[in-house]
Amino acid sequence: MFRAIGRALAPALAAVVCLGAAGKPAVSFTDNKLKNGLRVIISEDHTAPTVTVAVTYNVGSADERTGRTGFAHLFEHMMFKGSENVGPGEHPALIFNNGGTMNGTTNADRTLYFETLPANQLELALFLEGDRMKSLDINKANLDNQRNAVQEERRLRVDNQPYGQTFERTSNQAYDNPAYKHSVIGSMEDLNAATVDDVATFFKTYYAPNNAIVSIVGDLETRKTMSLVEKYFGGIARQPSPKRPELSEPRHTRERRSTIEDPLARLARVDIVWIGPPAGSPDSDALDVLSDVLSGGRSSRLNQVIVREKQLATNAAAFPDESRGPGLFQALATVAPGKNPADVEQAVYDEIEKVKSGPIADWEIEKARNSARRNAANAVTSTLQRAIQLGQYALFYDDPNRINTISDRIEKVTAADVQRAASKYLTEENRSVIITTPKAAAPKGGQQ
Repeated sequence: MFRAIGRALAPALAAVVCLGAAGKPAVSFTDNKLKNGLRVIISEDHTAPTVTVAVTYNVGSADERTGRTGFAHLFEHMMFKGSENVGPGEHPALIFNNGGTMNGTTNADRTLYFETLPANQLELALFLEGDRMKSLDINKANLDNQRNAVQEERRLRVDNQPYGQTFERTSNQAYDNPAYKHSVIGSMEDLNAATVDDVATFFKTYYAPNNAIVSIVGDLETRKTMSLVEKYFGGIARQPSPKRPELSEPRHTRERRSTIEDPLARLARVDIVWIGPPAGSPDSDALDVLSDVLSGGRSSRLNQVIVREKQLATNAAAFPDESRGPGLFQALATVAPGKNPADVEQAVYDEIEKVKSGPIADWEIEKARNSARRNAANAVTSTLQRAIQLGQYALFYDDPNRINTISDRIEKVTAADVQRAASKYLTEENRSVIITTPKAAAPKGGQQ
């Protein structure tokens, strides 16, 4: 039987056992493709009797066309409305009733679905994911129901949240490329314009086996698991590979700036973003270390100077995102009561300039390396996080083994690398600034 299964797979099954830093055993996994193009990554871990199945689709909000923003996220909701052998809402009910957890998430570059279950329910997860990849139930009632759910989510998370307007404007103001310019959740108008035909076309285009990665981690047997994957996914027809959008960003020549009056905010906030490199580049690793130098814990520069010494802000942070195209490096600070946002903004620039001109202490670099080691170790102790990382690294970089090398990459970053990256990207002409201020309440009953 296993020989027959092996002939059905495109490449031969090849176990990968890796060694991380200092020769320590790292995550082992297999990496294969079915004949229909589905990539399958499996990592055995018998530490606990649980298993995670993650399905990563090569589609996100960057793939949306003008007038259909928010569609990738809307479709994430549609995927729980039933398929040929699963009724509406039955997918989560089956997972929860069998002691599991599940969810789905969308960002600009991918859509992810996952289940974590007791190990003896692995086949249930594979059946559910395979059935909806093959035969999602697409109809107007389901579309209208989930359109309303997404619009309510937008009201809850964006329209009626402090700094919700700020969050949405961040990418819109920073980018020129429409792929990354709009928010993932989309606009009310575009959501209302979505039709059943739009949904059906989107499903056929992007929810195909050759446009997906299934990563499975936990207490399982690899060969038996591959036979189950073949059973539930092998018969799904591949589709023409969709064209990925152009993600490059034109060079910026001047600062972008705006102010928002937010009636829900109680304190002013300063948000600054710079266009950075795609994730996975050497410059991206240097910016990861820079974020730790600036805001990694109580000993970081922004926390020490702006929050504790000068008491200009109640909190301050700096961090990059992980994007397949040019990403954002963001710094934000919540202005302390009675303080001036302009002073907070200048204080952030002052600390960045100190990084550029140096010195950066050896302990700051070592702290960033320790943080990378800790984060990598924490991530792989969870079957869920390991499955998510294996799928995303395979999709973004065609390198699931990055899960074993991420902290090694940070080990190679020097203080000079950090200064070079800061000088290259964190410039005035490359930045976008949003100042959010509380909006005063309107006078009651015509009182002056």
